[in-house]
Amino acid sequence: VVKGFSHSSSSQSSPHRQIALRLGPNVPLQAPPSASKKGINLTNLHSSTKERINESEHVTSSSSSTLSTTKKSRFIPRYIMNTYLNYVMRLWMETNTASRRKIANQKAYHAIRQVQHLLREGEEYVNIINSKEDDSKEDVEKRTAARNDLLSACDSMLDIIGKEQDDGTVSGTSTSVSVSANTSASTSTSSAANGNAAMSKNVKKKKKSSRSVLFGASMGAIVTCWVFSGNFLFTGLFTLMTVLGQLEYYRMVMKVGIYPARKISVVGACAMFITALFAPTLHQICLPAFATYAMIWFLTMRRTVSTIPEIATTFTGMFYLGYIPSFWVRIGLIQGNPDQPMTLLHPFVAPLLDSIGSYTKSTFPYFSQFVESPITAGSVFIFWTWISIAFSDVGAYFMGRKFGKHKLGSIFPAAGAASPNKTIEGYLGGTLFCTAFATVGSIIMQWPYWYLTGPIHGIMLAFLGLVGDLTASMLKRDSGMKDFGDLLPEHGGIMDRVDSFIFTAPYSWCVCQFMIPALWARARLAIP
Repeated sequence: VVKGFSHSSSSQSSPHRQIALRLGPNVPLQAPPSASKKGINLTNLHSSTKERINESEHVTSSSSSTLSTTKKSRFIPRYIMNTYLNYVMRLWMETNTASRRKIANQKAYHAIRQVQHLLREGEEYVNIINSKEDDSKEDVEKRTAARNDLLSACDSMLDIIGKEQDDGTVSGTSTSVSVSANTSASTSTSSAANGNAAMSKNVKKKKKSSRSVLFGASMGAIVTCWVFSGNFLFTGLFTLMTVLGQLEYYRMVMKVGIYPARKISVVGACAMFITALFAPTLHQICLPAFATYAMIWFLTMRRTVSTIPEIATTFTGMFYLGYIPSFWVRIGLIQGNPDQPMTLLHPFVAPLLDSIGSYTKSTFPYFSQFVESPITAGSVFIFWTWISIAFSDVGAYFMGRKFGKHKLGSIFPAAGAASPNKTIEGYLGGTLFCTAFATVGSIIMQWPYWYLTGPIHGIMLAFLGLVGDLTASMLKRDSGMKDFGDLLPEHGGIMDRVDSFIFTAPYSWCVCQFMIPALWARARLAIP
């Protein structure tokens, strides 16, 4: 049949040749049974062959899409792991000994340049020679010689340190000069492009807001899965985040010229999380133990006497980014009291948990005895506390942006200097949002006197979250950095995202461990 098609006209032979080629050698072109008879219907043969081609293409496309989906699902965990490792290695390299030496050389170089500037260009105001009317000619010559000796010493020091340290300053100066020289030439061009720039800026704002909403929703889903992932996975991921936060903090500290004991602090912070999981009663011992070890290292391993800022920043890193947030791990270990009622969502979640537990016991009978339920009273408390803090930030941002008129610095100057954009209206709006979510959480968790405990809990969370936010802003303001890192695009580093959750940890542990059980005991006894 194919041979007969090949001898037909060119308009009819070319499609069938293409069909035969597309089918390939493993799919022979066969005619239906009626083709052996005289008067074969070429249209039916063409249509049947075309259907077979469509079916084969559909199977091929579906299989390729399945393979691509599988590859993507395998690629995502690898991408996350590679991103984490690359960021950790970059932070580690930026805080090692070579980086410290480079930062010290840069600071020394710029300090010497400032001295040169004062001696050469600033004499009109500084009056270094300090000549007086009763000075003799020899006194003036001595001061002038001292000035020249100091200038020559500065030149020698700059040659020793290396002028390559000033490449950024030189390039910045040349850039500013060229910009000022070409300002008049570019004025007309910039004015003509202002309209297009404004339109593109509005489009970028819309895209950025949509990306922020999508990012916030995805991060909320990921954090929810993380909270209810079980104590081991929850603590492990928390420890990995602590390593990033520690390195971001010490990189920021080294920008100021302070060189703490970062290795001891990182190991100590990780030890606090692990101890909080496996030995909660020894959790309080970690901070003084590693503080003592840090002081022994400062006294025995340093060649010079350590400074107060070096010792203070080392202790602050262990306390601020290790000991305080490790209380979230202790909260996750808290189990519900049998005398306390279950949450309102328990009837809906219990069947799902029972089915998962029965499947785990039947499939993995040996390992199931070591695995506990990922949903505990502490994890539920963490979920509602974290969502309240998150919406406190959201409410403060939107309320401050729309109604903010009175700056927080008008009442607290130091807080206003740390974060000039904070407003009183924004803080009140964030407190309102946080109180609403905390009250809803207290109702679902069936706290006693929820109409009091929920709002009070929300107000405290909003206040302590603001303290954490302002603390991070104060550190960044002193170091001259805008963000702690650049791990999350348009959102900064890990510390920029979790600063509001740090100081709320000890308070939340006290509420979940002591206050709520005490109120339940009071409610059961019906004490007036």
